Amino acid sequence: MVVARAEHLKGGSSMQRTFFGVTILLAAAVALSTGFGSSRAASAFSATQGGNSGVPAYHTSLPKAPLPATMDPALFDVPIVRNAYLVAGRAKRTLLQQPCYCHCDQHQGHTSLLDCFVSRHGSTCDTCVREAFYSYEQSRKGKTAAQIREGIVRGEWQTVNLSKYETPLPATTK
Repeated sequence: MVVARAEHLKGGSSMQRTFFGVTILLAAAVALSTGFGSSRAASAFSATQGGNSGVPAYHTSLPKAPLPATMDPALFDVPIVRNAYLVAGRAKRTLLQQPCYCHCDQHQGHTSLLDCFVSRHGSTCDTCVREAFYSYEQSRKGKTAAQIREGIVRGEWQTVNLSKYETPLPATTK
């Protein structure tokens, strides 16, 4: 349809061609700002969609390429948020394989819980923060990504005690 419109405008006025060009640029800007065409959306590994089960998107395996960096925890003043980004950076492999029950896969194009901490989204979402702490705690107990995912699906992330994350965590783990 765009090609047909472009053909029609070849003979059109300069104003029509300018309008067409501006329209295409605006459409491209909107597509890029919403994540359409982003490296996450075009990744070589695919996310599993929950489909009718109601489980949000997550990855079932790790990619060969390095995982994206999470945002620097120092960018956030609120201790719980700073700590969430800190543990997300420590548990990227686990978070990639977890769904996020704020359903950001539907409204932000995320493909896993990790995407919430690659962006600022995790800083404003209680669900993302609790799921990140739950995933981190369970991985430290030796649970696999699949076992952690089962717990998230059952809603166990909702029981995370956030009070222990109100003070800064040590910069490194034991």
